[in-house]
Amino acid sequence: MADNGFSISGELTQTGHRLLQRVYYEDTDFSGLVYHARYLHFLERGRTDYLRCLGVEQRELINADDEGLVFVVHRMEIDFKQPARMDDILTVLTHTEKAGGAKMVLNQQIRRGETLLIVARVIIAVINANARPRRLPEALAEKFLEGSKPL
Repeated sequence: MADNGFSISGELTQTGHRLLQRVYYEDTDFSGLVYHARYLHFLERGRTDYLRCLGVEQRELINADDEGLVFVVHRMEIDFKQPARMDDILTVLTHTEKAGGAKMVLNQQIRRGETLLIVARVIIAVINANARPRRLPEALAEKFLEGSKPL
């Protein structure tokens, strides 16, 4: 945690998780707009830091028991609403819609201030270390759903 009380992993909120990200030159294309594939990086950072803030350590999950537990993106729907530009400060919001069985559904948004830039719905498959479907442990599912309200 930095001196100003801000964590580089973002923060848990009443609706899920909030992460700030700056747009750098490397994130843009020749037009100066964020290249479409870079939004996947921002969304991934949001999901990863959401887990971190929930106290879920992915490295520990893979070795947690005889099977291991891994999260992989199964499906992603993205709606590009507005572009981001170099030096913009983006807010990546992540919210759990569903957690149970062998999948989770996360809703994500990327905003610049109050302006909605990206809406994404991400279906996460829960698998074991051998890439076979695995049920999400109930305690872990509850952790994802706890305090997560629609964005």
